Amino acid sequence: MKTICLYFEIHQVIHLKRYRFFDIGTDHYYYDSFENERTISEIADKSYMPALEALQQMIHESGKAFKVTFSLSGVGIEQLEIHAPQVLEKLQELNSTGCVEFLAEPYSHGLASLANEESFKSEVKRQAQKIKEYFGQTPKVLRNSSLIYSDEIGLLASRMGFKGMLTEGAKHVLGWKSPHYVYNCALDPKLKLLLRDVKLSDDISLRFNNSDWEGYPLFADTYMDEIAALPEEEQVIGVFMNLSALGIEQPLSSNILEFFKAWPACAKQRGITFSTPTELCMKLKSVDRLDVPDTLSWMDEERDVSTWLGNPMQREAFNKLYSIADRVRIADDPRINQDWDYLQASDNFRFMSTKPSRVGMDRGIYSSPFDAFTNYMNVLGDFLNRVNSLYPAEIDNEELNSLLTTIRNQGEELEMKSKEISHLQAKVDTLEKEELRLRDEKEKKASGRKSAAGRAAKKSVSRKKTEKPVPADEKAG
Repeated sequence: MKTICLYFEIHQVIHLKRYRFFDIGTDHYYYDSFENERTISEIADKSYMPALEALQQMIHESGKAFKVTFSLSGVGIEQLEIHAPQVLEKLQELNSTGCVEFLAEPYSHGLASLANEESFKSEVKRQAQKIKEYFGQTPKVLRNSSLIYSDEIGLLASRMGFKGMLTEGAKHVLGWKSPHYVYNCALDPKLKLLLRDVKLSDDISLRFNNSDWEGYPLFADTYMDEIAALPEEEQVIGVFMNLSALGIEQPLSSNILEFFKAWPACAKQRGITFSTPTELCMKLKSVDRLDVPDTLSWMDEERDVSTWLGNPMQREAFNKLYSIADRVRIADDPRINQDWDYLQASDNFRFMSTKPSRVGMDRGIYSSPFDAFTNYMNVLGDFLNRVNSLYPAEIDNEELNSLLTTIRNQGEELEMKSKEISHLQAKVDTLEKEELRLRDEKEKKASGRKSAAGRAAKKSVSRKKTEKPVPADEKAG
């Protein structure tokens, strides 16, 4: 039986303001607050809210047969908290249906997996905790920024305890293989891989409203017919895209939501079901390993990381940023940490891209890739100075590594102590409950004895009252 794994990404670009060279050292706030509020509010109104309403309707009208999956970047959640909390509330309503899964991903929606293992692990852990706080789910499947994946990243994900990862079903990686199976990481078979069907996903997210496209107009029954016509043994169809495709890339006037609303009924007629990533990882066995020695993503025709690191400007900015990753982690300053998250976001590097792309890109305030690079490097210059003031750059790598090792060991020791304290506290709580129980029993017994003594005294008094007094002459006689 064929099953559709429908996944949506929710992330928000953090717009930097115009930052001049002469601002370095004097201005430590880097963001265009007005533009950030305007864009998230617009996306929430035109895309997120109507799309989530439609998905909720699909779940209820299908009798909960329809299922959907989301991942939210940590910085995206922060923007929603400030400017569009109604989106988070609607996601919580969807979560309460039991038909929604939330995935782990890097907090910043950045490229740490390509540069610094510890930073990547820390980001994923923080985002997973955020998901747990909002939705009560502990993510079991990881989705890296823009589906970035390689054998090494897969191995790291498996060691972090994840059951599976999502990535791109790119032709240059699959070769003759189909993306409609469950595969496994080449370096660790325990990690299962779910692949995006490039055509079926892009037909919606990129081409749906394109009247010049040969498949226009696309109807739900036609779409499901294409899935049903796939070979019988090809069971898993991964349809992955940004949630903003519903309302922004493909406007609501294109009837994109009506197209989706027809999915459950059309799928049911053809015996097609819906599944979440964890369900697929637990239910289906891997058919083969997937060798991905070079990094893969869902961006551009090349499906690699060149959209972020394809030219010298991007690589210089990237290397400069991650050269201080360990120092940022050691400093652990709240304001530094927040700026670190925002400056890592992959959008900053994409704005510097000089590649031609079939996917339109709005560079915002930037007139060119060089303009984006210059502005970013000015901001980064100030940020570097702030980090180095907290943790001097003069300290050599050997000392830095020693301090990092000490910090890691201390963290592990604190975690062990915390578990030990929790265990002892549980014992104390049990003993206190037992003490209260014994005390209650003792008080009840004491109360019982007092009651018995009281009753005996009353009986004695009653007997004395009922006894007849003996006459005096009888006493004398």
